Amino acid sequence: MDYATFLQMLDSTLRLATPLMLACIAGLYSERAGIFDIGLEGKMLAAAMCAGAAAALSGSVWWGLLAGIGGSLVFAAIHGVTSITFRGNQLISGVALNFLASGLTVLVAQSMFGQGGRTPPLNGPARFQPIALPFAEEARAIPVIGPFYDEVISGHPLPVYAAFAVVALTWWVLYRTRFGLRLRAVGENPAAVDTAGVSVVGLRYAAVMVTGVLCGLAGAYMATALQAGFGKEMTAGRGYIALAALIFAKWRPVAAMWACLLFGFFQALANRPDVVEAVVQVKVPVPFLTALPYVLTVLVLAGFVGKAIPPRAGGEPYVKER
Repeated sequence: MDYATFLQMLDSTLRLATPLMLACIAGLYSERAGIFDIGLEGKMLAAAMCAGAAAALSGSVWWGLLAGIGGSLVFAAIHGVTSITFRGNQLISGVALNFLASGLTVLVAQSMFGQGGRTPPLNGPARFQPIALPFAEEARAIPVIGPFYDEVISGHPLPVYAAFAVVALTWWVLYRTRFGLRLRAVGENPAAVDTAGVSVVGLRYAAVMVTGVLCGLAGAYMATALQAGFGKEMTAGRGYIALAALIFAKWRPVAAMWACLLFGFFQALANRPDVVEAVVQVKVPVPFLTALPYVLTVLVLAGFVGKAIPPRAGGEPYVKER
């Protein structure tokens, strides 16, 4: 594999890891607050459909982004009311939202556009366009570093850069702010937080809403940048992969970023079987490469990557003592 092909693989890794990263950090906020969220997949799917539809109707990617975040927030609010207010089973609520999104998105898209559950193809201002960073063209003449800067760092849509900014911001929020301290505490010992006079319900709702915003950004990116519109089941299990990456990273934001990049690299490999065959000198079946990210997900969830201890109060509804 030559250097140019290697750079292409890294470029694909960043693009494919972006929705995983955003969904993974979204789940981190929710689960750090003690609300398990299996419904990341459903929120992303709802956001993708809303973003694709709004961008197609308005011709503006920004209206698509707002609609995607709005659609995801509706699903996040349903999960919050079910899990926090009515103290329902969080896992069942998340799975139900996934099933609801799977059917509802296709039904709405079909009723709106009549194209088999898809939105019309997006182009021009209805999609996020690549951003050329300063001096990218000029830097190509610099050996090794120049092509890396031009091919891998520069030329991505805005949500790709936003995903890395979200990781850094999340680290700062969790470990350097009062809100982050309280968020981590409410996932470990909500009674102590309540005793200190801080609203457990308020913190958990805030975390669930942040989850909705980030899943909305992830779904909107898929419909308006990674692909050119919404299609049936276009998230293809990425919400579950993001959940596995979160467990793999043991609920830490920077480790979650690296875990998502690893999953994204496996997805990039599935798109370039020629590269794999050139490295291993053996013809590898394409279905095997396509299944690699999901195999890794199963291994992570089965506990083959070491013991991952979730927040102690995770999945448990909080009942205020009187």
